Amino acid sequence: MTKLYIGNLPYSTTEDDLRNLFADYGAVLSATLITDRDSGRSKGFGFVELEDDAKAQEAITALDKSAMGDRTIFVSVARPREERPQGGGFGGGGRGGGGFDRRGGRDDRRGGHGGGWDRN
Repeated sequence: MTKLYIGNLPYSTTEDDLRNLFADYGAVLSATLITDRDSGRSKGFGFVELEDDAKAQEAITALDKSAMGDRTIFVSVARPREERPQGGGFGGGGRGGGGFDRRGGRDDRRGGHGGGWDRN
């Protein structure tokens, strides 16, 4: 079994369109379009799993850089999915450093070298 990546798909492409496109190259085990989780719209790429590895290679040779609608699609063997850290959120660190106070100088309570006026 070989999983193929298909990129630069027309946004109007359906999973049935993908399945039909690859049907000439053997049994299509699955055809999946990737969609935006918020809008539900296609992201313009998807994956097809073909049962026969040799037929999958034939599909790559025949369909890579071919026209689908008004676009040139790209077909290749899919890379394994990268592990993503669990937990969502935006991560990152603190911003730290000095800021400016209302008087226009540096606020020495936040680091840096103090404001623009004398404090005798």
